[in-house]
Amino acid sequence: MLPSSSVLAALARIPYTRTLTILGVLFAALTVALGIAPWHRADWVLENVLVVAFLGAAALAHRRMPLSRLSWLLIFVFLCLHELGAHYTYSEVPYDEWCRALFGWTLAEKLGLERNHFDRLVHFCYGLLLAYPVREMFLRVGDAKGFWGYFLPLDLTMSTSMLYELIEWAVAEAFGGELGAAYLGTQGDEWDAHKDMALASLGALIAMTVTALVSRHLDRDFAREWSESLRVKHSRPLGEEEAERLRRSKT
Repeated sequence: MLPSSSVLAALARIPYTRTLTILGVLFAALTVALGIAPWHRADWVLENVLVVAFLGAAALAHRRMPLSRLSWLLIFVFLCLHELGAHYTYSEVPYDEWCRALFGWTLAEKLGLERNHFDRLVHFCYGLLLAYPVREMFLRVGDAKGFWGYFLPLDLTMSTSMLYELIEWAVAEAFGGELGAAYLGTQGDEWDAHKDMALASLGALIAMTVTALVSRHLDRDFAREWSESLRVKHSRPLGEEEAERLRRSKT
C-alpha cells in the first residue's frame, strides 16, 4: 500500500466531528496568539479579510457539503502558514533567525538568497495544499470525472492566484504608502506576481499528480474513467447552430 493511502486510512478512523473540533480550536488559538501583537496591525487586518470571508463561506457550505478530513487538514495547514505571514508581514518572517538559533546557519547563507522567500513558500503551498479540497468540490458539485477532475483544480488554482495578485495590486493602490508596500510585499522584484502565480501553479500540479498516482493505485476504473472523460460527447458543433436550434424550439 502507498504511504499516502495509509495516511488516508488513518484519517478515516478519526471521528469526523473530533477532527474538525481539534483543528478549529488549534487554529483559533494560533490566530488569537499571533493577533495579539502583530508587527503591522493594519496589514494583519488586511491579510485576514479573505480568511474571514473564506471561513464564513465554508461554514455556510458545511451543512450541505462537509469536506473530508483530509481537505480540512490541508486547509488548516495552509491557514496556519498564512497567519504566520500575517503576524510578521510576509516579507519579514524571521525564518533565518529561527534557522540560526536551531542549526547555527541561515537559509540565506546556504542557498544564497537575497530576499525573504516566505511569501513564495506560501504561494507554492496555496497550490500544493488547496488543490485537493478544490478537487473534492469539483467531484461532488460538478461531477468532474477522469482528466477533468485533475485539470480543473489546477485551472482554478491558476485563475484564483491571478485574481489574488490583482486584489493585492488594487489594495496597494488604494492604501498606498507603507501599508500598501507591506501588503504587496514585492521586495523590489518586478516579476514578483508572475513568480507567485507560477509557484502556486507548480504546487497544484504536484498535488494533482500525486492524487492521480494514488487514485490509479486504488481505483480499478481509473483508466476507463480517464479515457471516457476525454471522449467527444457531442459530434455536432454547439455554437451558432445550437443557439439557432434553441431559438426555434423556444418559438
